[in-house]
Amino acid sequence: MSIAVRLPVRLRLTVLSLATLVTCHARADADGDLLTLPLEALLNLEVSTASKFSQDAADAPSAVTVATASDIKAYGWRTLADILANMPGLYVTNDGNYSYLGGRGFARPGDYNTRFLLLVDGVRSNDALYDQASIGREFIVDVDMIARVEYAPGSGSSIYGSNAFFGVINVITKSAAQAGRPQGAIEIGSQGERKASASVAVRDKGGAQLLLSATRFTRGGEDQYYPEFDTPGTNGGVAHDLDYERGGNVFVKGTMGPFTVALAHVERERGIPTASFVQTFNDPRARTKDTQTNAALTYRTDLADQTALMARAFWGELRYDGVYAYEDQLNLDHSHSAWVGTEISLLTTRWKNHKLLGGIEIQRDYQRQQQNADEYPAGSLAAPTYSDEVQRVSLLDSDRPGSRVGIYLQDEITLSDTLLLNVGGRHDYNSEVPGAFSPRLALIYKPRSGTTLKAIAGSAFRAPNAYEMYYSVDTDGGQKANTDLKSERIHSRELVLEHQFNHDTRVVMSAFRNKVTDLISQTEDTDGRLVFRNLEGATAKGLEVQLEHGWQNGIKLRASQSWQKTTDAATGERLVNSPTQLSKFNLLLPVSNNMATVGIEARYIGARETLNGSTDGYWVANATLFSAKLIEQVEVSFSIYNMFDKQYGDPGGEELRQNTIPQPGRAYRLRVSKSF
Repeated sequence: MSIAVRLPVRLRLTVLSLATLVTCHARADADGDLLTLPLEALLNLEVSTASKFSQDAADAPSAVTVATASDIKAYGWRTLADILANMPGLYVTNDGNYSYLGGRGFARPGDYNTRFLLLVDGVRSNDALYDQASIGREFIVDVDMIARVEYAPGSGSSIYGSNAFFGVINVITKSAAQAGRPQGAIEIGSQGERKASASVAVRDKGGAQLLLSATRFTRGGEDQYYPEFDTPGTNGGVAHDLDYERGGNVFVKGTMGPFTVALAHVERERGIPTASFVQTFNDPRARTKDTQTNAALTYRTDLADQTALMARAFWGELRYDGVYAYEDQLNLDHSHSAWVGTEISLLTTRWKNHKLLGGIEIQRDYQRQQQNADEYPAGSLAAPTYSDEVQRVSLLDSDRPGSRVGIYLQDEITLSDTLLLNVGGRHDYNSEVPGAFSPRLALIYKPRSGTTLKAIAGSAFRAPNAYEMYYSVDTDGGQKANTDLKSERIHSRELVLEHQFNHDTRVVMSAFRNKVTDLISQTEDTDGRLVFRNLEGATAKGLEVQLEHGWQNGIKLRASQSWQKTTDAATGERLVNSPTQLSKFNLLLPVSNNMATVGIEARYIGARETLNGSTDGYWVANATLFSAKLIEQVEVSFSIYNMFDKQYGDPGGEELRQNTIPQPGRAYRLRVSKSF
């Protein structure tokens, strides 16, 4: 089978036609300097996620990928899921309620992104009950407040602990200085999409800064057709007015001297069109609501002897409410988790040729409450005979606090002018499963300027979470607890070659092998209920190639190609939702004498196995016309998503009757922002 990748003819024609439509006039973009920087500067940006300190990307023990605020504007990305979907080796699926992230061939049904560690400004965002990394509209920070996103693939438990399994994602938010003037923005789009946001940044002469932002969004959605429910008694398989989504974000960030304080809050309510968990189809009562709040206070200072101290206190809370609709009752699913913790680290270069990092992280999950109840109309035969308007029968009421402690040490050793050795490890204690030690070793060789070869070996783990261990509801479509779950582990090996040609081209090649043992997966038991179990394991092998190229006229291209094979260790069969091929193109075209840009993105996801069959591979392409120059201090963008109205679907999970979930067709968005 050919592995050549070609842009569809219609995509190439659309690029050319969009480029000729733009005749804008301009002012410089407030933070769009990254659009005009030479490629050489873009390729040498420092990263901080791979090692917990700032370093050149070439020195990082990972093939780190970066997306900037300017990328977000240029390509019209609306969510963190949109950003990650364009990064090498990653792919995003959606089940009609949440977005899920797959990496290097792994995206297990029933997994709430627990195998990726999601950070916001270096602080863990995965919650304490599901260990969920939220990447859709339920992500805690609006994309307008993102300065950059760093993705470090590979095992990261050696400094981050649990969940840094396939990689670490660090969302770095804007400072008041980066946010600039007070700003308001409105968006309108297809399917009744509306969004309004405002931000204010304040700075004083002493260097103190404060940034405040608020966002509100809503989307009416569209009717969804599922052939599995196509009967006269189920509205012909059409879920009406259940694809809606609404919510909002609040973000506060302040700095004063060595202190930084941050507070983020999100609320999101989503209709459930899929009738998951054997619900009554097309029932307007079905919905979920997610609310998360995170806060952190960070202190950084330089000590004597070339040593820097970081001390942080953090707190978080997540509430989830699901209303599941059945013919004669509602099922109310509620969870509430809250956690508090601290991290202290020291970074020193006092010893020649050593950059030594050591630290301790402590987290107490003081609330991990899970509740489930059936609610019946008063007087029904199924309900107890009380005088209340409705009656509730409790099926689950569990609150099991927990704790985790991690101690880590890492040393970056300069062996010579061309050779670095990065070695580190972390031991984690978890109150519910045995402790885990996670090592990482990286040898980084620079035979000549612009060329870097990295050999990386590491081990990571993911402890089972409270949802997987303790959630139990004895009903049709319910779930069983499994308190015997063990931590799953991954042993990874990777070779990375990075080479920069002249000042305008960079190529990165990564060959990897991941072996997972005691893989935690959701399966259906003999009684029809779902249960999480440790399966034998899986193995993934693959190759990723990235290309970045810039032309003197300002055109920029970023492309990546991934080949991967992920198989079950016991059967040798390919894993569900594991594409063998990923292809991605991002093309930025300056037009009308750099008065505006056209951003084109195209993604291909190869064929995937489903629980009951397979899905075909598909291309999807988006385009965004962006200008900061139509009117002074005004930015305007117009985006077309799924330009060619491609009909495609993502694999469904065990809780769904659908084998595949249809994804959105062509959609539009107009965004206008004004600085004051």
